[in-house]
This record gives sequence, C-alpha cells and structure tokens, in this order.
Amino acid sequence: MTDWQSHTDRARTWFEDLRNQICAEFEAIEREAGSDAQFQYKAWTREEAGNADPGGGTQGLMKGKVFEKVGVNVSTVRGNFSQEFAAQVNGASPESPGFTATGISLVAHMANPHVPAVHMNTRFLTTQAAWFGGGADLNPPLPYEDDTEAFHAAFRAACAAHNPTYYDRFKKWADEYFYIPHRGVHRGVGGIFYDHLECEDDAAFDRNFAFTQDVGKSFLDIYPKLVRKRMEADFSPQDKQQQLEWRGRYAEFNLVYDRGTLFGLKTGGNIDAILMSLPPEAVWS
Repeated sequence: MTDWQSHTDRARTWFEDLRNQICAEFEAIEREAGSDAQFQYKAWTREEAGNADPGGGTQGLMKGKVFEKVGVNVSTVRGNFSQEFAAQVNGASPESPGFTATGISLVAHMANPHVPAVHMNTRFLTTQAAWFGGGADLNPPLPYEDDTEAFHAAFRAACAAHNPTYYDRFKKWADEYFYIPHRGVHRGVGGIFYDHLECEDDAAFDRNFAFTQDVGKSFLDIYPKLVRKRMEADFSPQDKQQQLEWRGRYAEFNLVYDRGTLFGLKTGGNIDAILMSLPPEAVWS
C-alpha cells in the first residue's frame, strides 16, 4: 500500500531545499549589485476548526536593488475542503473532503524593466487521488526574443528528459492558462504549466517527482542568468511606465483567474503569503 504521508514528506523536503537554493542565489545577485538585501522569513500556522494538525508554511520576502519584490513561499497543509469546494477538486467530494498539499510558490517583480518578472510553482496534492502540478512562466515588460528562447529551451530540455510529448503539451497549456480574456492578451511570453500528473502507485510518484524536481532545477539554472544579463541595462521613464502597466495586467490575472490564489483562499492559507504575488507598484492608464 502506498504511503502518501511519506511521499508528502519527501516532496516537502525537496520544496524546502529548492527554496533555500533559490533564495541563496537571489541574495548573491543582490550582493553583486552592491546591495545587502536578504530574505526575511515569517512562519505561519493554518487554522481549521477541529483540526489539531492543520499545517502551515513559511513566507520568504526580499526587497532589494535588483529584486524590487520577490516572494518565495513553502507550505504544507492538511485538513478538509469545504463541502462546496470539495466537489470541484480532483479526487475529493463532499463525502471525502480530506486533502494534503505541499508546494513552493515564487513570484519576482524586478526593479529594472529590462529584467523579466517571473513566476514558478510546483506542488504535490493528495485527496482520494494524488498528483503533481506546477510550471513556470516569464513575464517581461520589454520582451527580448533571445531571453524568451533561452527560458523555453531550459524547460524544453527538462521535459524531453522525461517524456517527448511534455513540452508541447505543457507549453500549450501555459499559453492557454496564462491568458487574460477580458484584455485579450497573454500575461507574458509563456513557459510550461502542468497539472494532474497522477501518482497511482510508488513508481508513478517517483517518475512524476523526478520531473517536478527537474522543473525546479531548470528554473534555478536559467532565471538567474537572465537577471544578470539585464539587471544593469539603462532604462527610460517610458520603459518604467510600460513595466507598471504590465504589472497591472499581472495583478488582474492573479486576482481574477489564478487557481493557486483561489486554492489558498479556499483552504485557509496565509493571506499575506497568497497575495505576495501582487506587484509592489502598478498603474492602470
């Protein structure tokens, strides 16, 4: 019989380790720019009536010279969905509303508009089913074709190492998901998005966990390279204005359409951690 608690613990340990690696790399970039900015961490505990062990997480936040605002959150929570929400979740129902969820979520908004904003998230959930999901997408106010290609190439390689169909499928999914219908525009230049990589048994867990780890490693490899490449570029007031307008689009998507935001709010997550994805400053013209 599959030990899902053990698998949840394995995933949680990886997400926390990935958080540590990413935060160390981002702090190193700040030092290269002459800044002493560091992540500040705040632990939080989830509350659920009648649940003695609801879990919680840690919010990591840094505001620096290069990273105007970057949040890297990890959480592991467990409990029961509301009756209404349980009916909408894979493997759950009003009769079986129990769940566990562990994951890492990252959003970076950059000071220099030539440096792309970015989002990355990977997660493992169990209900009566168990699955991995996640992905990463690039959100440049001032797109560069070579940056876009490098970002996609990193995830193309990660996908190819596991399944030759993954990249095309998950790129298409990202293009469809990170779209703002009321604006008729995509949130950025895409990336990959996947969900419901089902773990029917131990072998499927190991297979999907290995892929999810490679998604995290690929992000850690490619994104700091893009930051270092653009962080000292000169920019004009017009460039900054374009960045602020695109941040408005980012906020609209996350507040209206993003599934992660909804999941966090519906499961009693930490409000500050959930909304850390919002930019520090934006404009609507």
